[in-house]
Amino acid sequence: MRRPITTLFMLESLDGKISSGSSDNLDVDKDFCRIDGVKEGLHQYYELEQDTDIYSLNTGRVMAKIGVNDRTEYPEKMDAITFVIIDNKPHLNEKGIDYLCHWVGRLLLVTTNKEHIAFDLKEKYDNLEIMYYETLDLVKLLEDLYSKYNVERLTIQSGGTLNSEFVRNKLIDFVNIVIAPIIVGGKDVATLVDGESITDESELNKLMPLRLLECIKLEDSYIQLKYEAIK
Repeated sequence: MRRPITTLFMLESLDGKISSGSSDNLDVDKDFCRIDGVKEGLHQYYELEQDTDIYSLNTGRVMAKIGVNDRTEYPEKMDAITFVIIDNKPHLNEKGIDYLCHWVGRLLLVTTNKEHIAFDLKEKYDNLEIMYYETLDLVKLLEDLYSKYNVERLTIQSGGTLNSEFVRNKLIDFVNIVIAPIIVGGKDVATLVDGESITDESELNKLMPLRLLECIKLEDSYIQLKYEAIK
C-alpha cells in the first residue's frame, strides 16, 4: 500500500477530551479561550498547528462546530494549504463551503452523499474538488490521495470516531498531542479516539502501541507529546 505518512495532531484535556462538552455547540476552540488558567497558553497549540503538513484532513462536523457555516468575514487565504474534508450528512452548507474555498488553496471534499450541496457548487469554485465514494474506505481514500493528488504527508485532525477508524486500520504513523491544563470529564464527551471498544483478548491486535519521541514542557502548564506508532 502506498499512502501518505500520517500524523494525528490534536489538542486535548488532561483526561483526553477533545471537546469541552457533549453537544455540538461546545468546542475547545470556542471555549478554552474563555477559561482562566487555560486561555493563557492556548496560543501555543495554534502556533504549532502552523508547522503541520500542508495537507490536513478533518470532517464537516468539526468544521461546522467551529462555525464556518456562519462566518461572514473571510480569513487570510492560505494558498499553500489543502483541506481534505470528509462530509457525508452533510454538515457543511453553501456558506461553509464558500468560506473554506476562500480560506485554503484547495478543498478536497470527500463524501458518500450524492445529494451533497458541493456538487451544485463545483463550477463556482476552481479550487473545489469532490472525491465521491459509494462507501467510505479510509485505506482507499489514502491511496487515492497519494496516487491522484501526490499527497506524501497528511495531518489528521478529525473527531474521535473517525480517529478510531484510522487507528483500527493501522493508518496512523505519528501522534502529536498538545495537552491543555484542564480536566473536562463526562462519559459522553468526545475523546482523542472513540469508536467501538474491543471486547475480547483476540482483538488486542487492534490496539496501537507507541514509542515516545519527545516530551516538551510548554509555557503555562501545557505539554506537547510526540509518538511514533510501532508497526
